[in-house]
Amino acid sequence: MSTPREPGAPDIPPGASAGSGPAAPPDAPVEETPWRRLDPRTLLVHCGWMAAPFGSLALTALATGGRISTESWITLAAITASFAVVTTLGLIRWARTDFRITVPQHRDGPGGGASPTFDVRTGLLTRRLRSVPLHRIRTVDLTATPVHRVLGVTVLRAGTAGSGDGRSELSLEALTVPEAERLRAELLAYADAEAVANDPVVARINWRWLRYAPLTFWVIGGVFVVAGGAYRALDGIGIEAWKLGFVQRAFAEFGAGALWLTIPAALLVILALGSVGAVVLYVENWWNYCLEWTDARTLRVRRGLLTTRAVTIERARLRGVMLREPLLLRAGGGALVRAVAGGLGNREENRKRSGLLPPAPRAQALRVAGGALRSPFPGSAAPAELTPHPRVALRRRRVRGLLFVVLPGTAVLAGLGAAFTPVLLHCAWIYAVVTTAMSLWLARDAYRNLGHGLHGPYLVARSGTFSRDTVALQRDAIAAWTFSTSPFTRRAGLVTLTAAVAAGEDGYRIPDLPAGDAPAFATTAAPGILDEFLVHPGPEHLPGQRLR
Repeated sequence: MSTPREPGAPDIPPGASAGSGPAAPPDAPVEETPWRRLDPRTLLVHCGWMAAPFGSLALTALATGGRISTESWITLAAITASFAVVTTLGLIRWARTDFRITVPQHRDGPGGGASPTFDVRTGLLTRRLRSVPLHRIRTVDLTATPVHRVLGVTVLRAGTAGSGDGRSELSLEALTVPEAERLRAELLAYADAEAVANDPVVARINWRWLRYAPLTFWVIGGVFVVAGGAYRALDGIGIEAWKLGFVQRAFAEFGAGALWLTIPAALLVILALGSVGAVVLYVENWWNYCLEWTDARTLRVRRGLLTTRAVTIERARLRGVMLREPLLLRAGGGALVRAVAGGLGNREENRKRSGLLPPAPRAQALRVAGGALRSPFPGSAAPAELTPHPRVALRRRRVRGLLFVVLPGTAVLAGLGAAFTPVLLHCAWIYAVVTTAMSLWLARDAYRNLGHGLHGPYLVARSGTFSRDTVALQRDAIAAWTFSTSPFTRRAGLVTLTAAVAAGEDGYRIPDLPAGDAPAFATTAAPGILDEFLVHPGPEHLPGQRLR
């Protein structure tokens, strides 16, 4: 039976175990590394999914006064059958999953030129052995949900080079917390040791930062997300939220009152609930937060109250840092920091794991970004210190705001006003005046935020208004360039330049560059990539380069 092999892992010759390295001489005995097992509490973790259906059944019983319908009993029977199936599958998975770290033994001592490997063996009918050299492991993530924490276990995920899609990620569920910590230390113990700085801690949680929690999307969006989730949960157990008595009374009283009072009051209630929810979410996500260098090559982030998370990033895979300043947070003088690193999983997992700093004062964010890079953050330069973009970029943003925000809303209100009531005609011109002013202001802000430049080994790019993002990328990490245009940008003489990086979001845009300057900038930032596409003009041409 053939054994699937982890991409990039060394070839395993017939008759040799995974990770055994080159065949040892006959007179050199090789010690077999024992396999280790998952914790038996893995079985209980697999049953955690039943909390939602059993909770829905209990709510149904409460809502109906203890009268459970035939459909509910059928649901209970289906849950019981699913429980039996899931438990059986979990038992098989636990019994047939084991792991080990293999360190080859040769006559000249451990290692002997062979690479230690992390081996994970799974499968019932088809056994699968995944063997990865330890030098390819870039990140180690320990995640514990509330169910895991109650049971005293955690999930270990080891990200490897090229695990951006999650297919080559090694995952063990579940291990005891001490065992997971020991295994993480073993996986990262083979990195080259260097002297650790006098203070390896880059940042710790400061609860005065809580004032920045309401300056995020969740202050409003979170309320609607929770309301939508509650509606779906009630609808799933057969309760129509709109027919509940207190809901109907609330809408009746809302419509009976003066709208100029009830609408602002409703907005204040939403803002209050959103602010409380944002603070609670901030505490849950960033409780016990600590960003530190565990050694000269390993950056670790620990955080979480109910769901704890400890993400380890190898310095060799840290390709840069992003300073993110959403509009409200920027108005309050705050910012947050994300890592641009490989091996953090797909886009969703990267979003969860890449956070280096919660919303905090901008000065603290700049310090953390510099601490992560082990050098001053080049994106701390003022916008005026970066290369500005042409004025036509400002015109494009003004036109887009007028065409896609002002014109459609004004036309709809004017049409409804002409058809039904003149009140909407007044709403139309008020909307046009307000949104025109806002669009022009946002366009001006977006244009002022545009900038790019080269600072030593880093490419710096800044853009955005609703979220002003400043990214500092290692120039030698850029793998490719993409030049994007549209009929409108070609007419304006602009191009969007995207740097492809095997880390983070895979590509980082520099919008609205002058088309004539973009090739030269890309060539200077990352030499060698565009050489085959460039034509060096002869003596009869002006000095410079142009694209074929």
